Amino acid sequence: MQAKASKRPNFVFILADDLGYADLGCYGGRSAQLLGGSCSPHIDRLAAEGLCFTDGWDEPISGAVRLDPTGSPMIGLPPEHPTMASLLRDAGYASALVGKWHLGYAPHFGPLKSGYEEFFGAMSGGLDYFTHCDTSGVHDLWDGETEVHRIGYLTDLISQRAVDYVSRQRGSPKPFLLSVHYTAPHWPWETRADESEAKFLASAREHIGHISGGSVNSYLAMIHHMDEGIGSILETLKSIGADENTLVVFTSDNGGERFSDVWPLTGKKMDLLEGGIRVPYVVRWPARVAPGGATRQLAMTMDWLPTFLDAAGVAPHPEYALDGVSLLKVLEQPEATFERELFWRMNHRSQRAMRAGSWKYLSTEDGEFLYDLERDARERANRAGREPERLATMRARYAEWEKTVPGVPEGAKVSLITNKGNMATPTP
Repeated sequence: MQAKASKRPNFVFILADDLGYADLGCYGGRSAQLLGGSCSPHIDRLAAEGLCFTDGWDEPISGAVRLDPTGSPMIGLPPEHPTMASLLRDAGYASALVGKWHLGYAPHFGPLKSGYEEFFGAMSGGLDYFTHCDTSGVHDLWDGETEVHRIGYLTDLISQRAVDYVSRQRGSPKPFLLSVHYTAPHWPWETRADESEAKFLASAREHIGHISGGSVNSYLAMIHHMDEGIGSILETLKSIGADENTLVVFTSDNGGERFSDVWPLTGKKMDLLEGGIRVPYVVRWPARVAPGGATRQLAMTMDWLPTFLDAAGVAPHPEYALDGVSLLKVLEQPEATFERELFWRMNHRSQRAMRAGSWKYLSTEDGEFLYDLERDARERANRAGREPERLATMRARYAEWEKTVPGVPEGAKVSLITNKGNMATPTP
């Protein structure tokens, strides 16, 4: 049993990579038609025993950028910036990150420099699931700040290390934060049975985008492999007596990619259309969250930091204002939603977006758009011409917000993997 000295909750934050809004069974996924059952039975159980957000968002792509004083690009999260891990660690929590970091390389950056006491995983983004090499062919698997070589399917290695960490909390007087950042179902499209595909990709160096491989079935199998690992984490929480007072959150870092299901939304990763930014949020906390609930509260991934701090009774850093807001009251009373505005900015295709109530303002290189997402989640009925006053109001409000945030760094760019040269595109 976990020691009862602390009544503060444990936190397990689970992040998928490039998961579509509707991939999961609990979000209407159609995997049962192909697999003979949901691709996500354990996450579906999380939802049945907890709370689902219907209106949760993230950014359209992962990563962080800073500039050093000389103007040279240094990509990473500044170690001096407080994080969820550092704030909870300083308040007496044990902390660990298992999986993807993607916020900068040693010696300047890294999980151990940003509040995590343990780390096992990748410093970069997507890895090959068998060779554990990044998109440039460089091996990228670490235990702390030591490179390690392991044999096995990456999703399973992440799950196994997460289970091991939870097991080691048995009897500890400290509550803990465990971040589990899977690379699944990010390309390359490899299931446990696809080691031969990994060998081909390594020889052909075609794994950057994996244009020639993958399928809906292999993609769903990758989700299922991740889901099995999540089931093991949940079972281990129960085995150490931490099940009741552990707040578990499952979500994705952005919208889905080419094999994902985002129905009824449109767009995908890299878009500020809903398919690129709306993500599943599943929350389970038996001690304080009633089972089987759903909420329409507008929420962003940045809200989980203040929510966790609120639940733990930990104050934010006085010199660093929080970007999100606590969702603690909504977790306990899903119907008690509150009004808020949300904003996005994406340099790619000059995309800008704002959400207020049921309305969404969207601006791209193609023009300006106004959608009532309550009536039109698919964003096919542009109301800009019928509601010019609302359009002007939201455009002006967005301009006010944009003045409060840093500008886009000079030289910021994006490299697209799929394009008209290698991927057929549908008629709009």
